[in-house]
Amino acid sequence: MSTWDKLTGTTTLTAQQAAVIKQTYTLFGVSVFCALAGGYLGATSETLARFFSGWIGWIVAMLGLNLIPRIAIACRHNPALGVTALVFDGLFAGLVLSPLLWVASRVAPVLILAALGITATVFVGVTGYVFASGRTFSAPRGMMTGMFFAIMGAVLLNSFLNIGFLGILISAGIGIFGVMILIYSTSEVLNSENADSPIPGALSLFAGVFQIFVAVLNLLLRLVGGGRRD
Repeated sequence: MSTWDKLTGTTTLTAQQAAVIKQTYTLFGVSVFCALAGGYLGATSETLARFFSGWIGWIVAMLGLNLIPRIAIACRHNPALGVTALVFDGLFAGLVLSPLLWVASRVAPVLILAALGITATVFVGVTGYVFASGRTFSAPRGMMTGMFFAIMGAVLLNSFLNIGFLGILISAGIGIFGVMILIYSTSEVLNSENADSPIPGALSLFAGVFQIFVAVLNLLLRLVGGGRRD
């Protein structure tokens, strides 16, 4: 399938595909939960923030973010090892964000909650559609559902932080782009040769949500936190 087809096509799922995509999103949720745990540790630990801000921490982060997913994919047919690697990938990803989260927690802790809010609306919207879609996955319907949640999330964000019309547009734009990433990744999972296992797809979806959160939090630090880095 072309990129356009993955964003606009409709896929009729076999029983196996329907089961695997739901398992994929379940493991995706597990990764997100583990990332929250890692992120909490990072936001509350100056030691972790300083470590991952240094060059040794940067090397560790780059190695971990590239090697752990590879290990999970290599173990995708071993549920115990594969899921363990997936869990560790989420936890490690949260820890890697320690410098950014530490700064945000000092500038205004509510920014972290706001970034989580936008990310969560995208996650809930697309995940809800996937679980309700049954044996037919329609990329356009999934995108419309996700975009609706992203826009509502940006509006709610403004009601709490008063980031203004431009802030709403930028936040909604990032959320909508995140929806497109998740829909594209889902279509790719459904047409992948690795579709017999939910682990590769969960890794791909988690990478998309991770990018959304980082982008939104960086944006809010600039809009609300005045770009402070100390």
